[in-house]
Amino acid sequence: GPGAAKTRRSGLLLVLAPGDVSRLTFPLSQFTGRAPGRRWHRRLARLLQRFPAAGYLVQAAYRLAQPRFSVGVVGIVLDASGERVLLVEHLFHPHRPWGLPGGWMARGEDPARTAEREIYEETGLRVRAVRPILVLRAPRMRGHLDLVYLCEPEDGPQAIRLSHELLGYRWAALDALPPLVAFHELALAAIRRERDESGARHKLQQEE
Repeated sequence: GPGAAKTRRSGLLLVLAPGDVSRLTFPLSQFTGRAPGRRWHRRLARLLQRFPAAGYLVQAAYRLAQPRFSVGVVGIVLDASGERVLLVEHLFHPHRPWGLPGGWMARGEDPARTAEREIYEETGLRVRAVRPILVLRAPRMRGHLDLVYLCEPEDGPQAIRLSHELLGYRWAALDALPPLVAFHELALAAIRRERDESGARHKLQQEE
């Protein structure tokens, strides 16, 4: 049910505030895209799809340099209609490559700042983290938390520029998403509930 975080910038609570879905404020010229070049990246992606254990080894090696309790942060960015979400195609996620943009929280970094920084580094979009949507302990990674923030872009036109870790991007309809990792699906399900509840309230207000 509806809830509120102790702070809008950080916290470890599931936050579902109906009707507070931020929307993309700049026009979109295209809804899909592929990173130019990236030939060896795509070969590596195909190799990891054949041998997914190698991808897990890369992630495990990265975690050795992380804090004892590591945190991953991703962001939800919606288009102007509020019906499509920005997804990116990850190089190191062979089983379910499409997902929300984000990455690892640095030592001493605010998780909201992590969402803003990672989205900019991965896509070139400058955004503001509005509020946390979901916090979940990773079931198969001991000592790891996953956080999802609802984000809104800064004003003005912006162009998407993919990082070397990404193969492509797409604006996917909330009701027609590709296979995603579990915590991405949970966070987007919360966004859909907010949308549906907001629509139902608006309909009731019109009927009164």
